[in-house]
Amino acid sequence: MAYRSPVADILFSLQHVGGFEGALESGQLGDLDWATAQSIIAEAGKFAQEKIAPLNRIGDKHGARYENGAVATAPGFRDAYQDWALAGWAGVTAPADYGGMALPFQVNAACFELWAGASMSFALCPLLSEGAVHALEAYGAPELRQTYLPKLIAGQWTGTMNLTEPQSGSDLSGLKTRAERHADGSYRLTGQKIFITYGEHDMVENIVHLVLARLPGAPEGTRGISLFLAPKFLPKADGSPGERNDIRCAGIEHKLGIHASPTCTMIYGDNGGAKAWLVGEENRGLAAMFVMMNNARLGVGLQGVAIGERALQQALAYARERRQGASGAARGAMSPIIEHPDVHRMLLTMKALVQAARGICHLTAAAIDGAFHGADPQAKAAAGERAALLTPVAKAFSTDIGDEAASLGVQVHGGMGFIEETGAAQFMRDSRIAAIYEGANGIQALDLAQRKLGLSKGETMAREIASMRATLAELDVAGDEFGATAVRLREAVDALERAGRYLLAKAGGEPRVVQGAATPFLRLFGLALGGICLARAGLAAQRLVRAGDSASQGRIALARFFAENLAPATSGLLQTICAGGAALASYELALAEPA
Repeated sequence: MAYRSPVADILFSLQHVGGFEGALESGQLGDLDWATAQSIIAEAGKFAQEKIAPLNRIGDKHGARYENGAVATAPGFRDAYQDWALAGWAGVTAPADYGGMALPFQVNAACFELWAGASMSFALCPLLSEGAVHALEAYGAPELRQTYLPKLIAGQWTGTMNLTEPQSGSDLSGLKTRAERHADGSYRLTGQKIFITYGEHDMVENIVHLVLARLPGAPEGTRGISLFLAPKFLPKADGSPGERNDIRCAGIEHKLGIHASPTCTMIYGDNGGAKAWLVGEENRGLAAMFVMMNNARLGVGLQGVAIGERALQQALAYARERRQGASGAARGAMSPIIEHPDVHRMLLTMKALVQAARGICHLTAAAIDGAFHGADPQAKAAAGERAALLTPVAKAFSTDIGDEAASLGVQVHGGMGFIEETGAAQFMRDSRIAAIYEGANGIQALDLAQRKLGLSKGETMAREIASMRATLAELDVAGDEFGATAVRLREAVDALERAGRYLLAKAGGEPRVVQGAATPFLRLFGLALGGICLARAGLAAQRLVRAGDSASQGRIALARFFAENLAPATSGLLQTICAGGAALASYELALAEPA
């Protein structure tokens, strides 16, 4: 089935869940207006649907190819990327001083979901480049910004993020790549990095690597890590690519999914060291790298939304066409399987989870915009803390539901879902990585429970709960069409508040209790906030219906389905959080091999 860019759903969520239109009208986001934002996002959807989406299956079947140190991307990828860059899409949020559009992150969130829905493999390249732009903007020396930002923002060059090493995955304290100072102010890198997305490819004339490395005498652990910029080709005085740097791709991985995205092993320093320049300060590289990583974490969350949306579209189309069994029809007649109640359940679950996760991502993007824009320092600080609180939820919850939606999509197809020709299996294969890279979801949960929950001594979380309760107050007077939505979501929010207080109380003296409860806590947070997001969409739809827009009625039904069928899981999650630690403590006994 052909991909349909979900522009209308994205705009509705931005407007009524993320509050984007209101932020624009307040002047907080400059002179951009809602009509212009709609037009930009619609154009992004058109490009995604017409130019990128047709490459998705081609990329999966053909994949990226490695030969003699070079990587050839799948047929059509280079041309599509060149068209994408010429259209200006590489600079959506980039600074205007270097050729960017300087648009809000909420616009970029919409565009990126569309790129990722069209082809997750294609969208990974722009995601890393965007992060490189923001890291250089924040921490790069003026001469680095002047040399590299215009090319990255124009899409002529692309960026990478080089963290992982064979012996050092999520824990960067074991990092061994070395950097040596040179008299001219540059550095020389030696070492190996693995799992480098688009570390080598043929779509652009130069690739800019941001590399974590350790200087001689640096402190042990993560406190002794610095960040360096090392281009594939050293720029000439006029900015064009010159001499080849001492960097090479030693091979690409053969993966479960995202076949068209080259995942590279990079070698630095075969011939004396790759020439590089410091980004930020020595031994403080993680601060600069986290700018890139946090940007990527929201993007990966949006990948979960995008792949879930794509799986839903295909499953829904198949369920309307596939006939099997009888359901409310004359005895013996064949019905479209969409008429069967269990298929209703699967499709509604997919749609409700996808739209809930989309809302959480849009709230996160809105908080990032609030932290970057505006004149009130206090409001900007509060928005920054909200962004920090929501980012792990946006990343982990959204990628978990991407997996779940893709799996349900295969189930809706039945046996044909297990057959590659339908395409449903590709979504399941592609989605699986999103819960792993850019900080595995278990790490996101630890970050939420151990660090972000306690921001401002719990006040950031308290403000989020208060915002949810304001929506519950609206639901209380919304009418019978919402069914038990208010009751079920109040139970979910109550469970979230109780769980948060429990974990804060345990944080000082019982850290392993918090660690063991972190993943169910993040899931509880996602279900509660996701239900509130759908409720806000439903309340907005109710106002539109009363004004004569009957097409919005479905959003009320979807909010009710989520509240009555998915949100009740929060009660069980609360029990797990408050009592599950004792069972985890006996893991050695439970996992012991039988004698």
